[in-house]
Amino acid sequence: MSGVEVFVDLRPRFGHARDQGPRPTCLAFAASDTHAGVRPGWLPLSSEYAFHRAQTRMGFGPDEGATLASMLDVLREDGQPEEGGWPYLPATPVDAASWVPPGDVGLLFRRGSERRPVAFDIIVGEIERGQPVIVLIQLSRSFFRPDADGMIHPATGETPEPQRRHAVVAVGHGKAGGHRAILVRNSWGAKWGKRGHAWLTETFIAPRIYAAAKLTEDVVVSPDPPAA
Repeated sequence: MSGVEVFVDLRPRFGHARDQGPRPTCLAFAASDTHAGVRPGWLPLSSEYAFHRAQTRMGFGPDEGATLASMLDVLREDGQPEEGGWPYLPATPVDAASWVPPGDVGLLFRRGSERRPVAFDIIVGEIERGQPVIVLIQLSRSFFRPDADGMIHPATGETPEPQRRHAVVAVGHGKAGGHRAILVRNSWGAKWGKRGHAWLTETFIAPRIYAAAKLTEDVVVSPDPPAA
């Protein structure tokens, strides 16, 4: 399978793909990058802050994954600052009690959201309207090895693995090797796929999506961080 016919590509609205490292923060990166991508210009927002607020809401620690519901609540009600307000920590904090944001993180940017049906055509429709989509998927082995063209298509007999869950941002759609496909932005750094992006064919992504959301209106900008 080779060759990509691009119909819509929202990558110019985003900066370089970021790298979450070994931490369970994929959803914080997907939500933060989507948030930054729907704002004017590209200014990375703090994934650390969003992740901390989501985990605080749920009573989870820094070594657990966040939920989509809590992350969307954070963006709408708590907001998040620019990346410099609380830069991403490369390693999971050992002492959860000391995992707290700086005293002054700066302005907090808030954004509404809307859950979307887990359907390939619905996500493509949002992309057509210029809207990146947060997509939660079950992985399988092909996801870890995009081909030279940045394409991911399931091998014969390959099935979703429910225990492997991940969040990405849908930022384009087209045809990859003759298959309808969605372009996703990952958070595994520029060495994954094509500079951090890959084309997931419909055969791969459609049966693996289990949640999706888009971000909507700019709610408010607040100078005061929420209480811990």
